[in-house]
Amino acid sequence: MAEIWQGFLRALNLIITLNPEVMEITGLSLAISLSACLISAIISTPLGALIHFNSFWGKRFLVSLIQTFFSLPTVLVGLVVFLFFSRAGPLGGFGLMFSPAIMVIGQTILVTPLMIGLVISALSGLDHGIRETALALGANPLQMGWLLLREVRYGVMTGVVLGFGRAISEVGLALMVGGNIRGYTRTLTTAISLGTNMGDIEFSLALGIILLAIALVINLLLNRLQQR
Repeated sequence: MAEIWQGFLRALNLIITLNPEVMEITGLSLAISLSACLISAIISTPLGALIHFNSFWGKRFLVSLIQTFFSLPTVLVGLVVFLFFSRAGPLGGFGLMFSPAIMVIGQTILVTPLMIGLVISALSGLDHGIRETALALGANPLQMGWLLLREVRYGVMTGVVLGFGRAISEVGLALMVGGNIRGYTRTLTTAISLGTNMGDIEFSLALGIILLAIALVINLLLNRLQQR
């Protein structure tokens, strides 16, 4: 027990003294996950609205499929991305494997179904009178879509926050396509895994505390958005 406590104190020291490697890994993790969530939000918001406001054959199945992808295994996404972007894959010519860019692409694929589903769910809870009033006042489809998205902006923001939480906490995808390269593609989760395997418990604990602090911030934001 004393060893665990000493390790915890050393981990806090690494954080308080702003250890360069700890800060570098944390900054890279935040940059990759935030970039993925921003790209996903740009894709998911109009796509979710398009699915919700249009009736077509197979819509119910499509929504069910999107909801199934909420729990999409990260290693499966990593495998698909690897097959497409490896040298033998159809997109291998871009040379993106084992780079931060491919990790952003993978995390975008991972969190997009979650964000689309939450946008659809938020729009489904809207009062139909809002849409009817907008149509009666002569709003065109673009204006009506913007009005309705403003009404569900907190639901959309909830999707972004949840997507960020899922992105920054994944490990399988980052290992498979990022390679866990020191100073280049090493993230919080992959560094924790490597540090634990190598016996560097203090370093792993420091990164774990940071990851836990990020999770706490995410939960506080979610509670705030849900109150709104």
